[in-house]
Amino acid sequence: MTDITNALGRIMRGDGLFARALRGSAWTGSGHIAAQIIRLASNLVLTRLLYPEAFGLMSLVTVLMIGVTMLSDVGIGVSVVQNKRGDERDFLDTAWTIQVLRGALLWLLLCALAWPLAQVYSEPALIYFLPVAGLSVLIAGFNPMRLETAGRHLLLGRVTALDLISQVSGTLITILLAWLTGSVWALVLGQVIGAIIKLTLAYLMIPGEPSRFHIEPTSAREIVQFGKWIIPSTAFGFMLAQGDRVILGIYLTLEMLGVYNIGQFLAAAPVVLASAITGRVLIPVYREFANRRDAGTARKMRLLRFFLTGSVMAMVLVLAFVSTPLVRFLYDPRYADAAVIIVLVAVSSLPRVLGLTYDQGALAAGDSRRYFLVTAFRGIVQVSAFVIGAELAGIVGALVAQGAASIIGHFSLIWLARKHQVWDLQHDLIFGALAAIFGALAIYTNWDLLHSFVVSQAAIAH
Repeated sequence: MTDITNALGRIMRGDGLFARALRGSAWTGSGHIAAQIIRLASNLVLTRLLYPEAFGLMSLVTVLMIGVTMLSDVGIGVSVVQNKRGDERDFLDTAWTIQVLRGALLWLLLCALAWPLAQVYSEPALIYFLPVAGLSVLIAGFNPMRLETAGRHLLLGRVTALDLISQVSGTLITILLAWLTGSVWALVLGQVIGAIIKLTLAYLMIPGEPSRFHIEPTSAREIVQFGKWIIPSTAFGFMLAQGDRVILGIYLTLEMLGVYNIGQFLAAAPVVLASAITGRVLIPVYREFANRRDAGTARKMRLLRFFLTGSVMAMVLVLAFVSTPLVRFLYDPRYADAAVIIVLVAVSSLPRVLGLTYDQGALAAGDSRRYFLVTAFRGIVQVSAFVIGAELAGIVGALVAQGAASIIGHFSLIWLARKHQVWDLQHDLIFGALAAIFGALAIYTNWDLLHSFVVSQAAIAH
């Protein structure tokens, strides 16, 4: 690992693509870590001001909003980063106009779905919370395309600063509202205010020409042509990323869902971090890599892949081993079961870590169709396994099944990576073996904790 780190350090000091990619990774990674620290600090304060059921209810609101948003994602941001016309004014204005219209339609859809979803989850409060929280989606639609062009050129420092400032401001306002009201409304309104702050800062902090309403037919066709496979891809991507909470919202009480949400947030933090980095950095890297397939470039790609996978896997495993003291230190006894959730989510996510650097290769090549096929397969397998596991053995069965589904899904990623010549067999063998060994050790170390949780859940069920 020292050799890899030294090599990456030498590359990072240059001005080439990989230097910019690594600096972009550093900005994105450090920004995301800071964001997670802010979120954790907020979480710790809010768990003392609010009750577990509030986090369960807000988890439902958030996951439903994300679902509606992802189900209508036409890949505007990816189009700007990937398309050869991504710096042209007509293309950017067309993309922004489509984004604004989509935000307005999403808010109207959330308003229309509020009552039916309140009946599905037997939570009347959703009738009010969804339309108000949905305003954040409407507001985000007006975010300027400068944010996407910065990502296109891996100039992520100012974007990272913007994200952090808006998050800190929104968090402080949420905490103030929670202290004043003691209500879940604090979480809902804090989300909307955070979106307003980010929109304002985007226009003040990111240089570039202002976006304007304009539809150029050629640009619109290119965006729609690329996005026609992105829309179903993100639908299944939602199943992969958020399906657990949608399903558990039916099986669990709001209190237990709130506890699950806290454990899942902590355990999934490294994978979410890596996804943020790969999503912003790897498409430009793969786009250039396709034009320069020499030995030196391939070596740099391997270094980058090994570094990302090794770092994320190490963080996930550390969380699995220290879950109990971590939860005891951070939370009061009402949230003790979050320690079990951390272990189960961390171990079940290890197969997913293996494939974090593969799927962006397809998007960089404009192959949104195969990307959709793989995402659909993984989403269907994971949700099916999750439901079967939940039916047979509750939350524990669901998470065990999720891990098994991730293993199956990885083979589809291998197929996709081979199509675009980015698969690394040595990488998968090394880190697959490490995941199996240390994942089993984490389960063994926490066996008594897991057994007690299973017994308690069985008693509640009966």
